[in-house]
Amino acid sequence: MLDQAFEALKTYDWGADPKILSPIDEALVATRGDDAARQVLEARLVAVLQTDVSRDAKDFVCRKLQVIGTAAAVPVLAELLADKDLSHMARYALERIPAAEAAQAMREALPKIDNALKVGVMGSLGVRGDVASVPALVALLADAEVTVARSAALALGAIGAPEAAGALQAAKPESTELRLAVTDACLACAEGLLAAGKKGDAMAVYKGFIGEDQPKHVRLAATRGMLACAGKSD
Repeated sequence: MLDQAFEALKTYDWGADPKILSPIDEALVATRGDDAARQVLEARLVAVLQTDVSRDAKDFVCRKLQVIGTAAAVPVLAELLADKDLSHMARYALERIPAAEAAQAMREALPKIDNALKVGVMGSLGVRGDVASVPALVALLADAEVTVARSAALALGAIGAPEAAGALQAAKPESTELRLAVTDACLACAEGLLAAGKKGDAMAVYKGFIGEDQPKHVRLAATRGMLACAGKSD
């Protein structure tokens, strides 16, 4: 049945009966805890991405690699990051693969892909909380395209590490849109630091946003954050 499902995958599109691919889903479950069997299944899925199958078939494969993908799948998924039709599904798979190679592949793709795809990849690096990506994201804070710079700021905020906080605090955004994004990212970063038990680092970020030059809602959020750092509630 599994062989038949992989054969059907060669001509699959979303209009077809999804049941024909159910043996692949069943194999994902059946191989749980069996590393050798999972490696074989992963290799078969990766091989599909290297053939001239439909976009829908490759989309299906990327979804499965979110579940069982390892470093072995990274090179082929990385090649799809520049594909406007498949980039998002490829990055979702890379986002979920715990191997460091997955994050590295996304970082290395940033200078090579267009801005629309770059925004998504930065978002995935943020979701991963990948501290090693901080330098690459910091460089993009100065991008001439505000959408790219804003996304870099938000990704740094999502990473929520001291390195990201320092980079955001040192940023000198010129546009109002980017300045607001950096502020939001700083507060998000402080929240992440606090959640990680790094109260001193979080407090240092919050203190930078309690001045009268800050909007009222920002001062309120920073004050609440400082109270949380001190173990108090408002």
